[in-house]
Amino acid sequence: MKTNYYYLIAGLPELSLDDNKLNLTVRGFRELYYPELAADDRALLDLVYLSYDNANLLLLIKDREAALGEEGLYTRDELLGIIEAARAQEAPDRNYPRYMYDFVAEVEDEEEGAETLFPEDRLAQLYYAYAMNQGNAFVTRWFQFNLDLNNFLTAITARRYKLDVKSLIVGNNEVAKALRTSNSRDFGLTGLMDSFEEIMRISEIENLVERERRLDVFKWEWMEEASFFDYFSVEKLFAFLVKVQIIERWISLDAEAGGELLRSMIRQLKEEVKVPQEFTINTNKK
Repeated sequence: MKTNYYYLIAGLPELSLDDNKLNLTVRGFRELYYPELAADDRALLDLVYLSYDNANLLLLIKDREAALGEEGLYTRDELLGIIEAARAQEAPDRNYPRYMYDFVAEVEDEEEGAETLFPEDRLAQLYYAYAMNQGNAFVTRWFQFNLDLNNFLTAITARRYKLDVKSLIVGNNEVAKALRTSNSRDFGLTGLMDSFEEIMRISEIENLVERERRLDVFKWEWMEEASFFDYFSVEKLFAFLVKVQIIERWISLDAEAGGELLRSMIRQLKEEVKVPQEFTINTNKK
């Protein structure tokens, strides 16, 4: 039986993507509202915070003294414990997500020169699979939406720069399979992926910061529509937290820094992916 949070949700502040100041941060949300939530609902909201833990985990694998973000669920020592246990092939602690152990173990076992996903992409794949297996239809749709969107944008970029699409796509759903195999303009997604044309138009925006901004507007609008009838449930809280996350990112990232970040991502993509000698160039909403 679902728990309804009438007073809590009624008291949430209004949010707009144009906000340039937040009275409630991602970290503050957990400190303020988590004590009021049922354990199962906290576990669903934890999925948002795990994205920060994923970023910290990647940093610590390379440098155990790396500076970490403070928004995640786990401390430096806890994440280092996961890394050390996975490297020692110890049994995973059930208090932490199993996908983190699996990821570290894969990184350790990977043969040099093997054609695999970039570590951050493989971690994202495991994270999405974990999130979509938590038994909540709304949350599953959200992560499926993001998975398909990110894959599609990756495929567009790869085709634009004549890179190997197949090696960059994450997951094995229908959209991922179409992106790996189709040479058509629409990657075989017409009728399979909602809002195909809109995503194509966004991908063609030349200003990189504006393109990223428009993508967040697209995600925001998806969340607004998907959570419209979830008045007082954990799904409404999940949607609110994701919106806070989007606003907080833009407040902390000015246009110049954002543009350089995106340019560096494209440079990395072009430099690290091997181009083969011969290269030819109705999912559920997330």
